[in-house]
Amino acid sequence: MEKNCQEVNLRKVAMIGCGFVGSASAFALMQSGLFSEMVLIDADTDRAEGEAMDISHGLPFGRPMKIYAGSYDDIVDAAIIIITAGANQKPEETRLDLVHKNVAILRKIIPEISNRDCQGILLIVSNPVDILTYAALKISGFPENRVIGSGTVLDTSRLKYEIGEYLGVDSRSVHAFIIGEHGDSEIAAWSSANVSGVPLRNFYEMRGRHKYEKAAARIADTVKNSAYEIIEKKKATYYGIAMSVRRICEAIVRDEKSILPVSGQMHGEYGIDDVVLSMPAIVGKDGLESLIPIELDEEEQKKLKESAETLKDVLADIGC
Repeated sequence: MEKNCQEVNLRKVAMIGCGFVGSASAFALMQSGLFSEMVLIDADTDRAEGEAMDISHGLPFGRPMKIYAGSYDDIVDAAIIIITAGANQKPEETRLDLVHKNVAILRKIIPEISNRDCQGILLIVSNPVDILTYAALKISGFPENRVIGSGTVLDTSRLKYEIGEYLGVDSRSVHAFIIGEHGDSEIAAWSSANVSGVPLRNFYEMRGRHKYEKAAARIADTVKNSAYEIIEKKKATYYGIAMSVRRICEAIVRDEKSILPVSGQMHGEYGIDDVVLSMPAIVGKDGLESLIPIELDEEEQKKLKESAETLKDVLADIGC
């Protein structure tokens, strides 16, 4: 196939994968008003067409937008290409258990994108997201800034929500990150957490909460196991990640320079190299602009390195 390099349409987004996560994300993006055109692609063409029709029927209540099912030829000028395609996580199955099935799917999708010399930003959402982002980087040959994963944006949102609920404060005033793997080895970066500039431990005391370590451990455990609990109850998670996808797209399209914990390549930060981890980064029109080193204590740095080694073992197993 001939390469067809062209300028991107900043008002166009492509969604590859129309399962629960893809369709929920497409719906969230339709409501956002960020884009005027959205193309949906799925191995099941009827599914993509059905989702496009269903979402389009709500446009009279939203903003003018063209939503349609298409092919890979339709994504060439998309500003953001979102990949949600992949096998669903089953009850009792970890995100890392999905790796072989979803890397195989990715190996079919990425060449369709890179062969068309698409100039947009590739946003990986399928799990395990850190592994798949690394694989997408290697397979596509795209610059690192243009291949990012949704990372721990959702985990971080869950953390802020739980802290806000516990302390009785607006979760938007909570500043804290989940870092490392989007999965079982993720780390709550408590040493840099605060509520509107007040260190979290101090804010706990201000709100009459004095068992800080016990509460922090419980909240971190709740966040880590949220997906498993939701999957057990309703078989899949999709609304939270859909809002996370919308948030990342906002930062890119509006060139917000927002700091979000997306999946990005590590180059010696905290002594970690040649692996993709979810870390706070500046996100704007060029994708991932740079990682932001946040304060971590010795224990957090140790756990981060262990998380990196966990992912490296998986990468070695799949030959990346």
